[in-house]
Amino acid sequence: MERECEGYRCPVDTTIDMIGGKYKSLILWHLIDHTLHFGELRRLIPQATPKMLTQQLRELEENNLVVRKVYPVVPPKVEYSLTDLGRSIQPILEAMYAWGEAYLASKGLKVCCSMKAHQSPQKEEEQ
Repeated sequence: MERECEGYRCPVDTTIDMIGGKYKSLILWHLIDHTLHFGELRRLIPQATPKMLTQQLRELEENNLVVRKVYPVVPPKVEYSLTDLGRSIQPILEAMYAWGEAYLASKGLKVCCSMKAHQSPQKEEEQ
C-alpha cells in the first residue's frame, strides 16, 4: 500500500512528544493561570531535580509551549508563562486530570499531588 505522506506524523505521537516528558504536564498545569519563577515551580514540583526541571522547561520552550522571560537584574530573575499554543493544551490536560481522578476513585484512592482541579469562572461564582 502506498503512503500518502512522507515520514511518520501521528497526531497522538506528536502530542505525547510535546507534553509527555516526566514533568512537562505538571509544569504546563501549574502555568495555566500563572506566570511563575523557577523557584516557585520547584516548590510546586518537589520531586523534580533542578536539572530535570530545567531540561523539561527548555524542551517546552523549544516546542513553543512556554515562554521564558529573563530580567536583567542581579541575581537573575526568570519567569515562565504559557504561550498561546501552550494555553491551547489546557482542555487536554483537564481531560487527563478528570480521567485520572476517576480511575483513582474507582480504585478507592484519593488524588494526592500538586495538581488541583481548575474551576471555570462560572463554577467559582456559583460557590
